[in-house]
Amino acid sequence: MSVRKVVSVLALLLPLAGFAQAADDKQKAAAATDENGKYYDAEGNPTFKIEEDGTVDWYTFSGYRRYHSDCHVCHGPYGVGSSYAPALSETMKNIDYGTFLSIVAEGRKNLGAGKENVMPAFGDNKNVYCYMDDLYVYLRARAVGAAPRGRPPKKAEKPQAAKDEEASCMGG
Repeated sequence: MSVRKVVSVLALLLPLAGFAQAADDKQKAAAATDENGKYYDAEGNPTFKIEEDGTVDWYTFSGYRRYHSDCHVCHGPYGVGSSYAPALSETMKNIDYGTFLSIVAEGRKNLGAGKENVMPAFGDNKNVYCYMDDLYVYLRARAVGAAPRGRPPKKAEKPQAAKDEEASCMGG
């Protein structure tokens, strides 16, 4: 079993432990480590790295692309929400990595004010599942105000590790 899958399974279990989390911010989301172009915060959660000139790391750029391929139809452009689904640029401030993975993989149903909202499960959709970390870091960057609306102006080159992970997950 790949490290990514083990991490994903463990992350799915974390929300069940009932740990409370303070709202995310730029300080908590700051990159503390770099593993082959993939950044992690001090707690080991995937995060973004945006340079002074606006260059984003590959995974944040990939997350932007994947978000606008599969998620923006319901959640609105750049995660700002719609009449159909919540603003992820706000929601992401208050959910942890494990909760995010769980919701994306398993889906979710919310009932409130006589209205039912359903987030479909994407755990079987490789175009989403294989890029969940990318989606997470992009939306996290939007949530804490590090990434502005719009296509990132510059991106880092795609690391070999990202190419290898993509080929492994997509089966190619």
